[in-house]
Amino acid sequence: MAERRVTVGWAEGLHARPASIFVRAATASGVPVTITKGDSSPVNAASMLAVLSLGAQGGEEIVLASEADGAESALDRLAKLVSEGLDELPETV
Repeated sequence: MAERRVTVGWAEGLHARPASIFVRAATASGVPVTITKGDSSPVNAASMLAVLSLGAQGGEEIVLASEADGAESALDRLAKLVSEGLDELPETV
């Protein structure tokens, strides 16, 4: 299993617009990815409601994980997006 521990770079956390950007990137990766915060159960990173339910705040650590082929590069791209708190979906994601 590949995983990345990432600190959320968006000041407002994974809420509304940042969550939407993240979910679109996770979906576009074509790789099933889960996201976890703290001791919570992993949720589908491609589900807006699931991501919002985590309540991840800026500066908190989340864990992205996947067992699929291509997971390493997909997780690298998603980790960069989250850690840098990018305001729009980069073409490379």
